[in-house]
Amino acid sequence: MTASRKNYRKKMIGNHKLSPETQMMGYGYDPALSEGSLKPPVFMTSTFVFESARHGKEFFELAYGKRQAAEGEEPGLIYSRINNPDLEVLEDRLALWEDAEKGLTFSSGMAAISTCLWAYLRPGDVIVYSAPIYGGTEFLIRNILPEFGIKSVEFEAGGDKPTLAPAIEEAKKLGRVAVIYTETPANPTNGLIDLHTCRDLADKLGEDTGHRPVIMTDNTFLGPVWQSPLEHGADIVIYSLTKYVGGHSDVVAGAAIGNMDVMGPVMGFRTILGTMCDPHTGWLLMRSLETLKLRMTAAAENAKQIAVYLRDHPKVKKVHYLGFLKEDHPSYHIFRDQCGGAAGSTFAFDIDGDEAAAFRVLDALQIIKLAVSLGGTESLMEHPFAMTHADVPDDVKVRLGITESMLRISVGVENADDLIADLAQALDAA
Repeated sequence: MTASRKNYRKKMIGNHKLSPETQMMGYGYDPALSEGSLKPPVFMTSTFVFESARHGKEFFELAYGKRQAAEGEEPGLIYSRINNPDLEVLEDRLALWEDAEKGLTFSSGMAAISTCLWAYLRPGDVIVYSAPIYGGTEFLIRNILPEFGIKSVEFEAGGDKPTLAPAIEEAKKLGRVAVIYTETPANPTNGLIDLHTCRDLADKLGEDTGHRPVIMTDNTFLGPVWQSPLEHGADIVIYSLTKYVGGHSDVVAGAAIGNMDVMGPVMGFRTILGTMCDPHTGWLLMRSLETLKLRMTAAAENAKQIAVYLRDHPKVKKVHYLGFLKEDHPSYHIFRDQCGGAAGSTFAFDIDGDEAAAFRVLDALQIIKLAVSLGGTESLMEHPFAMTHADVPDDVKVRLGITESMLRISVGVENADDLIADLAQALDAA
């Protein structure tokens, strides 16, 4: 299948560039190689047969970087820990959304994050990271990386004053700054990071020290439809594909996307660590990509209506919805530039009450599900302080605005009026 897939990678019709949502229907797949099947079959195989011993040798040479590919040559199929037809097609299509050269899929979002970090961090290095971030990422950086001699310095997202530059200056005193890790919008506060500033500071650090840190950005909240971090300064874009891309709460997977020069080390670590996605999950994700823009658009429209309702509710103190940013807010220009003004469909809000009141709201829900995760077709709510960010030290959560009165909602594609009715009766219990 691999050899002729290049014939099914058309990006243009004449001078017209095809959009990603159109390309999701067939890019990278040749039906003639699969008995004319309209959709790619699931290649549930661990290993692939070589046509000759010479082919086997050549495939392994490319897989392990022993030589560069000749012009027009593509990696052959060897073993599903290295490559698989379903994953190759999926990764091609994910890269289209970012206008990137290479996509890689993983068994989970955390597998993508950890593999990328292992590829670029070494003992004695320092990682500078934005806060708040997903609780699992926070735990990895705060608790696991130090066991391997890797230090970290935090900077805050969405604040009134720049915090990245001072963080880099502090990090330089501790060792080689190898990675700038960002999550924007931040989970769960929707704080934003200016990726142009990240790029400029990384470039300057490279000039000053001879080593430029790699900028990694978790784009799960808005991407790939509403935000393209590679356009604004990121080197590697990371996803929990479990969320919007999968979108049906039935898979666990992750991805990392970028250009070949930065993705090469990640690809090598994925092969050795064995953190790749499986073929059946890859097939399900290809199915979901076909409706990604439709689902994200519908959910975003619902979220806008719900955010307006919550903003005006007497039991709600604050709604952390990007669409409510004012022009005088320090993050407003980032929102307009990086996000194109798209607010997405996951946000937090603070109720007028304590943890007990927040729990009463959650326990009273009838349509919206009390569950973690986000980006599915169904609406979900959870309590970040006690649930998704439970591993983050309490004093850090409070400093970052993650309080016991905060609830996070991931708005799905149900009828918005029904969701508002559910919120109305649940808030009565606060």
